[in-house]
Amino acid sequence: MSFMNEALFTYQHLTVTPWKMIGWVGTLLFTARWFVQLYATKRLKRVVMPMTFWYLSIIGSVMTLGYFIWGKNDSVGIIQNAFPMFVSLYNIFVHTRHQQPEAADSRRLG
Repeated sequence: MSFMNEALFTYQHLTVTPWKMIGWVGTLLFTARWFVQLYATKRLKRVVMPMTFWYLSIIGSVMTLGYFIWGKNDSVGIIQNAFPMFVSLYNIFVHTRHQQPEAADSRRLG
């Protein structure tokens, strides 16, 4: 996997490697979740955490976690990204578990 640390190109004093690209895309996705949340809240005129928020959180966390584990080997970045990923996974789990009984109840009432 050493090719992942080889420079793709250098601009000014910034060297871009495949791992940095993964880290940047992960950071962009992790940041994009706030724009999704802002849009949903503005549209519904109440605070909302749409499922897309949690999916972007997980994908962004996994990508930046990979960058910090294999690309940078940085324990601070690993800890910083591991915790939000588990919170997001838990929230999706709770949402999925909570949605199933509602669907069954609505069929019985209908």
